[in-house]
Amino acid sequence: MKRILVTGMSGVGKSSVIAEIAARGFRAVDLDDAAYSEWVASADGTGPSPLHPGQEWVWREDRVARLLATEGVDVLFVSGCAPNQGKFRDRFDHIVLLSAPAAVMVHRLTSRDTNTYGQHPEEVARSLEFKETVEPILRSVADVEVDTSVDLQQVVASVLGLAFDGSASTNATPAEGTT
Repeated sequence: MKRILVTGMSGVGKSSVIAEIAARGFRAVDLDDAAYSEWVASADGTGPSPLHPGQEWVWREDRVARLLATEGVDVLFVSGCAPNQGKFRDRFDHIVLLSAPAAVMVHRLTSRDTNTYGQHPEEVARSLEFKETVEPILRSVADVEVDTSVDLQQVVASVLGLAFDGSASTNATPAEGTT
């Protein structure tokens, strides 16, 4: 079974992409869901949200490991971004980094109604900080980067193309450090 991780900062469209992939009939799981993630004490005393001071949102490693060990489907798509996702890096056949300009991220964070993260100004500021500090790390391990400021269907086509024929559409570029 092929496993594809769709990752990126808050507000780039991970949940929208994974929901659309699921709607097309593929096995697709949003790891940002509470079934797969939880708030835990932060190692450095900070975190992504002032509503959860001193905590960070991490993947529930036992549950994610079980999910990634699932057999019976040709491709499993998962989405999410967490400080402990590096522990699973070798379990993925492809890592797709979704990115968007800061202004797009801010608009999506402040106007979405499917997730409360981003409604607080400090959460938006923290997401923009992560764009500068965490996104380059994700880029260094990603196979491809997809700009999500284009139509959702184009983004999904890029992710599916990578999963099924090893290519991506025109809005995808090899991530920095890959060829």
